[in-house]
Amino acid sequence: MKDDSSMERIFIGSAFDDDGKPIKQWLNLPYANRHGLITGATGTGKTVTLQILSEGFSDAGVPVFAADVKGDLAGISQPGEPKDFLLERAKKIGFDDYDFRGFPTIFWDLFGEQGHPVRTTISEMGPLMLSRLMNLTEAQEGALNIAFRIADEEGLLLLDLEDLQALLKDLAERGKELTTEYGNIDKRTIGAIQRRLLVLEEQGAELFFGEPALDIRDFMRTTRDGRGYINILAADKLMQSPRLYATFLLWLLSELFEELPEVGDPDKPKLVFFFDEAHLLFDEVPKALVEKIEQVVKLIRSKGVGVYFVTQNPLDVPDGVLAQLGNRIQHALRAYTPREQKAVKAAAETFRQNPRFDTAEVITQLGVGEALVSTLEEKGVPSMVQRTLIRPPSSRMGPITEAERKQVIQNSPLFGLYEEEVNRESAYEILKKRAEELERLRAEEEARKAEEEARKREERESRRSSRRMSTTERFIRSMVGSIGTQLGRAIIRGVLGSILRRR
Repeated sequence: MKDDSSMERIFIGSAFDDDGKPIKQWLNLPYANRHGLITGATGTGKTVTLQILSEGFSDAGVPVFAADVKGDLAGISQPGEPKDFLLERAKKIGFDDYDFRGFPTIFWDLFGEQGHPVRTTISEMGPLMLSRLMNLTEAQEGALNIAFRIADEEGLLLLDLEDLQALLKDLAERGKELTTEYGNIDKRTIGAIQRRLLVLEEQGAELFFGEPALDIRDFMRTTRDGRGYINILAADKLMQSPRLYATFLLWLLSELFEELPEVGDPDKPKLVFFFDEAHLLFDEVPKALVEKIEQVVKLIRSKGVGVYFVTQNPLDVPDGVLAQLGNRIQHALRAYTPREQKAVKAAAETFRQNPRFDTAEVITQLGVGEALVSTLEEKGVPSMVQRTLIRPPSSRMGPITEAERKQVIQNSPLFGLYEEEVNRESAYEILKKRAEELERLRAEEEARKAEEEARKREERESRRSSRRMSTTERFIRSMVGSIGTQLGRAIIRGVLGSILRRR
């Protein structure tokens, strides 16, 4: 590549001319937001390449985000050790100012164990990402979209899984009344989504959804001396739930795209995003989601964000995405099977060919820490591919101790900001109150009906009792009247008889 010192750049390593003199290879910062690809078989040096690029970006004042899949990348926070093989390589490639130091690092962890907790809300994730996360069918995705729309119309905040579960339960109960306006809401479909949510809970996703939600700007911090922070996501445990890992990173890309302003082509990126194990992003992905990924990757460049996919095989990345990755670093590939041979051929064809060697042949011959490198030169033209010895990192290669990690976390500018979970009133609480109020009104209505029924029953009893008393009274009065008349007559006869006898 043209050694243009007027352009800010990152030293990658050196190729060698026919006389054995090093030809330094650079990544030009004005073109670093044109994205990139780092590929190679396991154990060929991809992680170290990711590490040295992160160091270079940090020194240039560019914040970095990267997932630490195996726990090796955490060493970037600590100074490296001056080992002989590192010093020898630095000398061989002309790395004269090689030093050993750690870099400003912020650790993150979706589970809150090895770094600051990373959270987002159900609403921010959205139905499309959630459908991808839960692998929903088209009908189930439709029902989930209806749920989000109703939540929006009824002012129901969806913050965590508890909120979404409460909303789905409410929809199942109100299905008949909602069908006219929103279409059929089948209880079985809702039940299937609820079962998928339970699977997510078992994978630990309930720790990811909630507040305080991540402020994307916290990934874009720089130190007082102008170095970019390297944000490391602890992903060793997260990789046990690969769909959650891939969906989280895709969501993060989408958030960056939506939140960041347009900046065109800056002198250097605002943020560089490394997507390790990139094949997980594209495994069993619906066509609509692949199109969305392509759109985000294409357009996020103008937001000043560079996206670098790290994977074993270039065939893992769809052609539409692959075509947008201008900076390429290809480590060794094996070519034992037909698919591997196809991958080697595909990788070779993506480079601007060098007449000095057969690219496809060299890919299978590369040693550990060696790669084929082609980056964008001025005007965005790819450089001729060069067989390159990758420079050694200044930071530690490999994991760190728990004590070292704890110290980095406690010294972080974000310590204490995300650690304490917040649980404000949202859909769960609102729907719970609504259900309690409906239950209270239902109980009051039942009590009112019971009271009304009792009153009516008393009235009926009173009327029946009244009718019975009237019949008795008439009988008694009749008897009394009859008795009174006979007695009266007897008395009158007795009195008149006595008077007449005296006469």
